[in-house]
Amino acid sequence: MSLTPSNMIPIGTIAPVFTLPDTVSGKIFSLQDLKGEKATTIMFICNHCPYVKHVNPELVKLANDYRTRGVNFIAISSNDLATHPEDSPEKMKEAALREKYPFPYLYDETQQVAKEYDAACTPDFYIFDAEMKLIYRGQLDDSRPSNNVPLSGKDIRNALDNLFVGEPVSQHQRPSIGCNIKWK
Repeated sequence: MSLTPSNMIPIGTIAPVFTLPDTVSGKIFSLQDLKGEKATTIMFICNHCPYVKHVNPELVKLANDYRTRGVNFIAISSNDLATHPEDSPEKMKEAALREKYPFPYLYDETQQVAKEYDAACTPDFYIFDAEMKLIYRGQLDDSRPSNNVPLSGKDIRNALDNLFVGEPVSQHQRPSIGCNIKWK
């Protein structure tokens, strides 16, 4: 594992479009199919990373808390299977069912989507508004596997809550940190 921070792409960036297979349903989805009415949260995650394993409970809670408010969550794994077979689509499906993900878990085999989003680590988070403009990129919260800070999702929750009440999202956004994406 190489501890890697996320790349902080410019606020206002338009979400790159994609079409990827969902490992649970077997269906192919586009960003247009999955985007939320009010906001769309895209998460680059994987199965093996201890940082993702640590945040999984909060990812499920966040998605369940906000999906009724018009926010859709989308998880994408882009890791190279040659070096990390535990991140295969079959294992992704197992993880999604075990964790009870209330969002699709898409497989980016070519890694093109991760490159277009400039994703660097797992987990890596991006929130886009209804017009698919980036309003937040960075960490879930201050919790890490070994720092004893409880999971809260506060950074993402603050961004979404500000969006709902028409307040600007804080420009003070801290990079996520986790395992590097395993590039081919």
